[in-house]
Amino acid sequence: MNFEPAGRHLLYGTVVSDGAAQHDAVVAVEAGRIAYAGPAAGFTPGPAGFGGVPALELPPGALILPGLVDLHCHGAYGGDFPGGEEAPARRAIDFLHRAGTTTLLASLVTASRESLLRGIALHARLSGEGLLAGIHLEGPFLAAARCGAQDPDFLRDPDPELLAELVAAARGTLATMSFAPELPGAEALARQLARHGVVPSLGHTDCDDATAEAALGSAGEALRAGARQAGVPTRGTRPTVTHLFNGMPPLHHRAPGPVTACLRSAAAGAAVLELIADGTHLDPAVVATVFQLAGAANIALVTDSMAAAGLPDGAYALGSSAVTVTAGVARLDDGGALAGGTATMLDVVRHSVAAGVPLTDAVLSATVVPAAVLGLGAELGSLRRGFRADAVVVNSGLDLFRVMRSGEWLDALS
Repeated sequence: MNFEPAGRHLLYGTVVSDGAAQHDAVVAVEAGRIAYAGPAAGFTPGPAGFGGVPALELPPGALILPGLVDLHCHGAYGGDFPGGEEAPARRAIDFLHRAGTTTLLASLVTASRESLLRGIALHARLSGEGLLAGIHLEGPFLAAARCGAQDPDFLRDPDPELLAELVAAARGTLATMSFAPELPGAEALARQLARHGVVPSLGHTDCDDATAEAALGSAGEALRAGARQAGVPTRGTRPTVTHLFNGMPPLHHRAPGPVTACLRSAAAGAAVLELIADGTHLDPAVVATVFQLAGAANIALVTDSMAAAGLPDGAYALGSSAVTVTAGVARLDDGGALAGGTATMLDVVRHSVAAGVPLTDAVLSATVVPAAVLGLGAELGSLRRGFRADAVVVNSGLDLFRVMRSGEWLDALS
């Protein structure tokens, strides 16, 4: 990745952060950190050492957002994280950073033990370089009835020995893991995850309301207990729900499935709901309704993006599965199931706003909430003094202008 030299930077415009919009604001950056963020009237350039620093010329009506955070991402720009190949993975990360997703997890899909260990080893190393915030495992402990694009040949019931091997290979970088709570041993699995600082994420499940409610409650208790243990990675204390509505039975008034329990838990502040608000996975009315029911503070916008993100329609792969993208929609070749997304996080924010979600809420769910899930809420996800200087500058239509990561301007997308 090519950066301009780090140093001092000044940005004047409308700052959208922490659920609010501040007009006529300034963000001052020094040595990779935010030195000031707030009203321009309260900023004095001289004493802060910014007297000779020119402000970046922004387009009219420019908005300054925190760097976006994606908890569920399988790749982009031809790079498939589940494939476990280094060069394509680096290419995907570079594209995503330059597209405004300055923090992300690498999501791996259900695969053989050997493939999972290979993928974990690579992405743990990339996490150690600061390119990723960790790993999300989407499987293999998922329900066959709701496997979606997951390879059913490698689905299995929770296995504590395999999980211990995967956790050890990740060396503290395994951040979240999706699981189906109706499988035998699922409750013990969630406790085992929490003991290692891994956030359990209910998903790809065929369970009923009561099972989902119990699973989210016990997972939350286990996370809070794990957070009190010395040596456990510090992450969020709320379980998440892997792409709500997708990979689970639809809500029916006589058989609600897990959706109702997930909505109640989120509305009570006890869980975080992933939403793929890309215009394909969810109807815009559903996105707007979930925001109204659960609240932006309990929603994490995600992309579920795969290798085709940032590239034209065509043939791609998601792990071992062949995928065809037509009109921007990715589907398995052998069954037609949706196989991830092709949108970026900024696209998802834009779609959410178009669905009727207030911009401040959409940005909160794309920054503050996922940062807290990762245990990074005091480091990134907000434009505040002392935070890492990650920023996305867009015009009034939410089109990308510039991206800053750790105080350095990234090359523009070609």
